[in-house]
Amino acid sequence: MKNHSLITTLKNLTGNPRGCVYPEPLWGIPFNLYAPYASIYMVAIGLTDKQIGLIVSISWGFQVLLALLSGVVTDKLGRRLTTLIFDILSWTIPSLISAVAQNFWYFLAAGIINSVWRITHNSWSCLLVEDAEEDQLVDIYTWIYIANQIVGFVAPLAGILIGIFSLVPTVRGLYFFAAFMFTLKAVVTYQMTQETKQGIIRLHETRHQSVFSVLGEYKGVFQNLLKSPATLYTAGIMLVISISAMISGSFWGIIVTEKLNIPAQNLALFPFVKTAIMLVFFFLINPVLNRLHFKLPMTIGFLGFIISQILLITAPEKGYFILLISVFLEACSFAAVSPLVDRLIALTIDPKERARIQSILYVGVILLTSPFGWIAGTLSTLNKDLPFVINIILFTAGAGLAYLGGKASQGRQKSGESRYFVN
Repeated sequence: MKNHSLITTLKNLTGNPRGCVYPEPLWGIPFNLYAPYASIYMVAIGLTDKQIGLIVSISWGFQVLLALLSGVVTDKLGRRLTTLIFDILSWTIPSLISAVAQNFWYFLAAGIINSVWRITHNSWSCLLVEDAEEDQLVDIYTWIYIANQIVGFVAPLAGILIGIFSLVPTVRGLYFFAAFMFTLKAVVTYQMTQETKQGIIRLHETRHQSVFSVLGEYKGVFQNLLKSPATLYTAGIMLVISISAMISGSFWGIIVTEKLNIPAQNLALFPFVKTAIMLVFFFLINPVLNRLHFKLPMTIGFLGFIISQILLITAPEKGYFILLISVFLEACSFAAVSPLVDRLIALTIDPKERARIQSILYVGVILLTSPFGWIAGTLSTLNKDLPFVINIILFTAGAGLAYLGGKASQGRQKSGESRYFVN
């Protein structure tokens, strides 16, 4: 095990990749404690499914503007400082608001402020990959997922606390704890990193430019983006992942508790199982998949997602066994697909314009994703299964995009044009 490629990569990480990967559990621990209960906490406070969906859609609407500005802010403030400031704004402040929430308006404010994570996501991604070795990218992203999933083992603690103190007081306490941990993570990351080489270049280039001047240059960047089919296929897959994650994150707890009638304190079992499965997959299966062209594992991964959603909506009341199989398939699919998607994003983007290209991609994804919070909330009011029917359609499209993108990349490789896609 000590010679496993993932272990070797982790031990050999230096510089910014080390500074981004090592502190990640400080974010993952609090997030995994409260996240499974966020939607049912809102319901317990008095919100309806439609109101929850509306909050999601409004916050995603704000993310359009913030994603557009993320490239400019990242270039003008630098990757490192941007990450520090907006990590605290986007995670600490909303956690404090959610901890004292009394009605819809509190959660709406928290959702809007949390939208600022679009800026820090761009800057942090640049900080992570710009000075990293390309052959380490899959392992680096895999460790990010491991760091955020291994802390799922602490999720049962939240269930125990809910059993003792009830839902609302426990989740309030978890949000206060999260605010402290998110702040600590932002500070530790800042201390362990330095500005990237490309970040220094962009700081110098944009020093005397106004925000509007930098935004005006987006037209040329966008035109170049449209000429990169590899990046467009990747953008389509990003969109599928984005919409499905929003739907699952907002409505999985609701369908499990209100349709399958599984007690809220038992929800922690499923993140625990999901974490264990993903860790096994990351260490035993992913090293094999990484030697294959991305087309096959990504296509199979999306098919696994489809089956997991079908099992979820057909599970009987208190159908723990079927639900566990659904979680098992979802965990395997996520572990197979997500690191590959992140690697494709890193490798298909012009490194000289990474911040602005990522900004444009995120804007497009957000614009197309944002209506689905309201749509899914409205459908959930009619039938708890319907949001996950949308997921099935999306994952079918994802499988098609992975297959078509894989064929296109293999054609490029045969003709000697391997710049955009790699094995």
